[in-house]
Amino acid sequence: MSFISLPFLLFFCFCAIYFFLPHRKQNHFLLLASYFFYGWWDWRFLGLILFSSFVDFYCGSLLDVERHPEKSQKQRNLILMFSLVVNLGLLGFFKYFGFFISSLKVVLEQLSIPFQSTSLEIILPIGISFYTFQTLSYTIDVYRKSARSVDRLDDFFLYVSFFPQLVAGPIERATHLLPQIQKERTITRENISSGLQLMLVGFFKKMVIADNLALYVNSVFQSQAQPDGLSVWLGTTAFAFQIYADFSGYTDIARGTARVLGFDLCQNFRFPYFATNPSEFWQRWHISLSTWLRDYLYIPLGGNRDGRWRTFRNLMLTMFLGGLWHGASWNFAVWGIYHGFLLILFHAFSRKRSQEPRQTSTWVRFVQAFFFFQLILMGWLIFRVKSYSLFVSCLKSLVFGPWHSPLYPGLSSLLWVSMCCLPLLFFDLYRQRKGLMEPWRTWSPWSQALFHLILFYGIVFYGTPHATFFIYFQF
Repeated sequence: MSFISLPFLLFFCFCAIYFFLPHRKQNHFLLLASYFFYGWWDWRFLGLILFSSFVDFYCGSLLDVERHPEKSQKQRNLILMFSLVVNLGLLGFFKYFGFFISSLKVVLEQLSIPFQSTSLEIILPIGISFYTFQTLSYTIDVYRKSARSVDRLDDFFLYVSFFPQLVAGPIERATHLLPQIQKERTITRENISSGLQLMLVGFFKKMVIADNLALYVNSVFQSQAQPDGLSVWLGTTAFAFQIYADFSGYTDIARGTARVLGFDLCQNFRFPYFATNPSEFWQRWHISLSTWLRDYLYIPLGGNRDGRWRTFRNLMLTMFLGGLWHGASWNFAVWGIYHGFLLILFHAFSRKRSQEPRQTSTWVRFVQAFFFFQLILMGWLIFRVKSYSLFVSCLKSLVFGPWHSPLYPGLSSLLWVSMCCLPLLFFDLYRQRKGLMEPWRTWSPWSQALFHLILFYGIVFYGTPHATFFIYFQF
C-alpha cells in the first residue's frame, strides 16, 4: 500500500479506532494494521517477515546475559552468527541471487567457459533491506550488551513491522523505538496537528516536486536519442532533487504518520545539499543508513584505529557494501565505490591540514557547497544510469559537448527544472538558517494556515496525475 493512494487514505482514517483503545490493545491493533499494510503489496511475503521476526526475537532472548548468564561467549557467538546467516541469507537470496548468477555467466562467457543457468524469477520482497537491517541492529546490540532483549513477542513484532517506516525507513534502532512501544503513549492535539502538517509537507515534496521532476529525468535518460551535455547536466541535477524530494518526502510522511499515533521516528535528512565535503554529506543524507553502516560495519572493521591505509580500506569496503545495499546492480556498487574514493580523498587531505578549527564565512561555505554538489551530481549520474554504454555517452556529452538540447529547448528545460528545484532549495536554506527542521510550527496561526493552503492547492493543481512509486521502494 503506497502512501500516495486512496487505499492508504482510507486505511489511515480507519486507524482512528486506535485512539479509543488502551495501550496494549493499541499495540495489537497497530500490529494487525501493519501486517495488513504490508500484505497489501503481496500477502505471500508476510511469512518472510514473520519468520525473520521470530528468529531475531529468540536469538535476542538467548543473547541477553541477564536472562541466560549460563551462555558462554562461544555459544553467544554461534547464536549471533545464526541470526546473521539467516537474515543476510534471506536478503542475499531474494535480492542478489539473480544478479550474481547473471554476473557469473557474463564472466564465464568472456573466458569462453560454457555455463548453463536455470532461469529463476525471484520477486524482491518490498522493504526487505530496511527491516533486515533493523532486526540485525537489535540482535547485535543485545550481543554487545548495549540493549536488553524484549519481554513480549508482540512488542518485538510491532518494532519490526511498524507500518509508517516498514517499507522505506528510517531504519530505527531498538533502543529508540522499542521503549516507545513498551510504554503507554500520551497523544496530544499538538502531536496530531504537527504530524498532519509534516505529512502534508511530505505529500507536496513527493507529488509536486519529485514526480514533476521525474517527467524530465525520464525524458533525458530513457530517450533513444543520445543526450547532449546540457540535457545530461540538467537531467542529473533534476534527478538529484527528485530523489531527495522523493525520499525525504516519504520520510516526512512516515514521521508525520507515526507522530499522529504518538511515536517519534528519527531524522533521516538534514539539508544534505548544503554539505561542503563527503563526510558531512553522509551525516546529512539517509542518516539512519549511514549511522547503521558506521556502527555495525565500519567500526567493527577497525574504523580509523589501525592506521591510514586500513582506514581507507574500511571506508571503501563500507561504501561499496552500502552502495550494493541499494540494489542488485553494478551501478549501485560503483556509486558506493565513487563515494568511498571521495571519503578517502577527504580524509587524506584533511589529515594534512591544521587541526585547529577555522571559522569560514557564509560565502566561502556557499562556494564549497556548490563545488561539492557537482561531485555529488557525478555520483547521482552513476546511480541513475544503469547502462554502461549510456553512462559513457552521458560522460562524453558532459566533457566534449555539444551543449544544446534536442529533447527540449534549453531555456524551457532550465526554467522547468529551476521551478521545481529552487523552492525546495530555498526552503531548506531558510530552515537551516533558522536552525529548525519544522519552522512552520513557530509561525502564527494565520501564517501556518496560509502555508498549508499553498501546499494543499499545490498538490491539487500541480501534483502529477499518475503518481510514481517512491524510488526507495525498490531497495
